[in-house]
Amino acid sequence: MPPAVMLDHKKVFAENVKAARKALGLSQEALAFAAGIDRTYVSGIERGRRNPSLMLIAKLAEHLDTTPAALLTPPAAEVSP
Repeated sequence: MPPAVMLDHKKVFAENVKAARKALGLSQEALAFAAGIDRTYVSGIERGRRNPSLMLIAKLAEHLDTTPAALLTPPAAEVSP
C-alpha cells in the first residue's frame, strides 16, 4: 500500500478562496474591505503564505457565500481514496 500523501491545507484553502472570490467577481481589495482585513493579507492567503485564524476563515466564508468546510476541502480530483 503506498504511503498516504500529506495534504497541503494552506494550498487548498488558498486556491479555494481565490476561486470563490473570482466567481463572485470580487477584487482582493473588495474582499479585504468586507472582511475587515488588509488587502495584502488576502493576497498572502491566496498565495498560501498566511495561516488565518478559524474566526477569519469563517468570516471569509461568509463574505464568499460559502462555508468554512468548503474552503478547506480539496477539489474531488485531489482527494485520496
